[in-house]
Amino acid sequence: MFTGIVEEVGRVASLRAKPQAMELTIACSLVLEDVKRGDSISINGVCLTVSTFTHNTFTVDVIPETVKTSTMSELKSGSRVNLERAMPANGRFGGHFVSGHIDGTGVIRSVKKESNALTKVIEVEPELMKYMMLKGSVAVDGTSLTIFDLENKAITISLIPTTQEDSLLGEKGIGARVNIECDLLAKYTERIQSAQPKMTRSWLAENGF
Repeated sequence: MFTGIVEEVGRVASLRAKPQAMELTIACSLVLEDVKRGDSISINGVCLTVSTFTHNTFTVDVIPETVKTSTMSELKSGSRVNLERAMPANGRFGGHFVSGHIDGTGVIRSVKKESNALTKVIEVEPELMKYMMLKGSVAVDGTSLTIFDLENKAITISLIPTTQEDSLLGEKGIGARVNIECDLLAKYTERIQSAQPKMTRSWLAENGF
C-alpha cells in the first residue's frame, strides 16, 4: 500500500527487454535506505518488487500484464521516474489509499499556469470515468491528486509548487501519457454493490419484506 506522496525522482540506469516483459534497474538514493529483497516500490505509480539491489540501484521485473496496462514500455535508459516505498504500518498517511495497481492510462490534453498552480486536463479511458468524482482522489503516475473538474472523458488536476518540484508531473506536457489508478474505495464500493442481488419484488418477498 502507498500514499501517492512521491519520495524521490530516480533514473532508469538500465533496461533489458524480454518477450512482452522487461527488467528495470533504477538508480536512486533515498528509497534504498532500508531496502530489502522482496520490498515493494512504486515506479510511476506501478507497484514492483525488488529482486536485487546495490548501494545505489535496485532492480525489478515487469510482467506482461503490467507492460500492457501502463506506460512502462515507454521507459528507456536515462528516463526519470517517480519513486515511493510502500507505506510502513506506523507511517503518516499524507495522500490517499494507493495500491500501485494501474487501472489504465491517460493523455495530457492541456496545461495552464494559474498563479502558483499548474493545471492539467487529462483525458482518461472512458471505462475509468465512472470512478472519478469531483473533489475525489486519483493517482497520476503514482502522485496523489484531487480532481477539480470533470468532463465526459477527462479530469482536471492542479499541481501545487511542491508537487511540481518533487515529482515528474510538472514536467509532462501536452500529449504525454500517464498512469492512472482510480480511487481504491470507489472500486471496492462498486464491487460490493454489483455483488448484491437486485431488489426485485420476488427478492424482497423471499427475504421477508
